[in-house]
Amino acid sequence: MSLFNHSISAVGSASRASVYSLGALTRLLCSILARSSLLFQRPRLISQQIHFIGNYSLLIITISGLFVGFVLGLQGYYTLNRYGSEEALGLLVALSLVRELGPVVTALLFAGRAGTSLTAEIGLMKAGEQLAAMEVMAVDPIRRILVPRFWGGLIAMPILAAVFSAVGILGGYIVGVVMIGVDPGAFWSQMQSGVDAVNDVLNGVIKSIVFGLVVTLIALYMGWTAKATPEGVSRATTRTVVSGALAVLGLDFLMTALMFS
Repeated sequence: MSLFNHSISAVGSASRASVYSLGALTRLLCSILARSSLLFQRPRLISQQIHFIGNYSLLIITISGLFVGFVLGLQGYYTLNRYGSEEALGLLVALSLVRELGPVVTALLFAGRAGTSLTAEIGLMKAGEQLAAMEVMAVDPIRRILVPRFWGGLIAMPILAAVFSAVGILGGYIVGVVMIGVDPGAFWSQMQSGVDAVNDVLNGVIKSIVFGLVVTLIALYMGWTAKATPEGVSRATTRTVVSGALAVLGLDFLMTALMFS
């Protein structure tokens, strides 16, 4: 009986902590949005964060997209070859990347590269009492630190997802057409006729925007609430990757069910 009571207590404590974290995350989002006039008053701060978040993540996004395209081209050809439909390889590669793999894999890489960087940066500012010093000087740290990074991540994520999908399609073309010998005209024509700009491309863009918002917000929240110690910053960085990945995968299922049902 005591073990049962302990289990119920543990579940209740975990549920309460989850609800509290969700509420704190929502309050932080509202605070950031309320101070987002900085987006128009000091656009240079936003552009610097777009460069920091997006440009420094471009290499891993490009290489990952190329190899994902290689694998899709190879596996897709082997699957379609059973049914004599090799000409549809371009359509398979494009739909897989634009609908699912582009936004999802980019978001996971974004959480691992840019998300951890944001969390560690803000956590170290907190540990070094830089945020407290800004408050003493009557500078709002949310407006000066969090707002540019939030909008930088939100803008950079769809661009990175588009680069990932484009490079992945190129990788599928290299494997399918150049290496295996699929007809290039059929590869591109099937893709052009089968990919819809609204139902496929636009839905993929919406996914990438939502993933960028969620991952960036989680990274900022973890850094903002991290304990001002090296161990606290380390744990916050780890939680950013885990929470961001789980949020992306869960949201991907929900959004796919709503968009393509």
